[in-house]
Amino acid sequence: MIDVCLLGTGGVMPLPGRWLSSALIRYNGRMILIDCGEGTQVPLRMAGWGFKAIDAVLFTHYHGDHAAGLPGLLLTIGNSERTEPLTLIGPPGLGEVVEGLTVIAPELPYNLKLIELSGTERDEIRLNGLIIGSIPVDHTITCLCYSLYLKRQGKFDIDMAEKLNIPVQYYRQLQNGCKVEADGRVIKPEMVLGLERKGIKICYCTDTRPTEALVDFVRESDLFICEGMYGSNEDLEKAVQKKHMTFTEAAEIAKKARVKELWLTHYSPSLTEPEKYIDETEAVFPGTRTGTDLLAKTLKYNQE
Repeated sequence: MIDVCLLGTGGVMPLPGRWLSSALIRYNGRMILIDCGEGTQVPLRMAGWGFKAIDAVLFTHYHGDHAAGLPGLLLTIGNSERTEPLTLIGPPGLGEVVEGLTVIAPELPYNLKLIELSGTERDEIRLNGLIIGSIPVDHTITCLCYSLYLKRQGKFDIDMAEKLNIPVQYYRQLQNGCKVEADGRVIKPEMVLGLERKGIKICYCTDTRPTEALVDFVRESDLFICEGMYGSNEDLEKAVQKKHMTFTEAAEIAKKARVKELWLTHYSPSLTEPEKYIDETEAVFPGTRTGTDLLAKTLKYNQE
């Protein structure tokens, strides 16, 4: 299972009662943070999930409302007594951005590992059992949409395990995809596991116009967190000009991609009551929620 917390839902600047757009993903005791704008540490602390277990920070792009909170976060993680390396992932320019921001955080008790993605094509990396995918989207600067996929092993075949005389104490390791040595034999997971089952897919997208590539990328997500800079379709011209989306445009993507649930985020500072537009958005995609700061949910594997 995966825990998801929408730390903030604002765009451009933090406001009283609304922090900048960011999401925290927790799985198997580890965490990944997506975007880190000014003040992100505050909702992080309010969520109560801690700082030390954050293994990676993913940046969609390098506008200030998505990256300016990094130095303070790095220092706070350092104060949590972390010594393991921290991975930073983002589009081209990551090294330059991190070098500039860490001028005010020059001494950290852990190393930073930078992974710079292409920014021009679909990329995929693996981190602690999680598959992280990305594609470029349509914004004013290079910007990425991320997918996070937690695989699920095939069903454990107890009858086969007994037939092969595999000791019970190795069942859990095999179920987790690890090979074991027992009685002089090397036993591989595929010997006792069925076909891989559907895992859990989460997609996170801000700062873009709708594209067909985006629809394909987020297809059949269990949770799609997507920008809705403007609630009213009357602001469509502004959305086109500034390379953002309206609520109903995000809902159209969710509908076409057959996602299970849509959380809207990254609201314009002028959008003070996003819930006013939920009815017309739900008319397009019924599984829509207007995101709120600290909205959280646990996503579980389908029972089968």
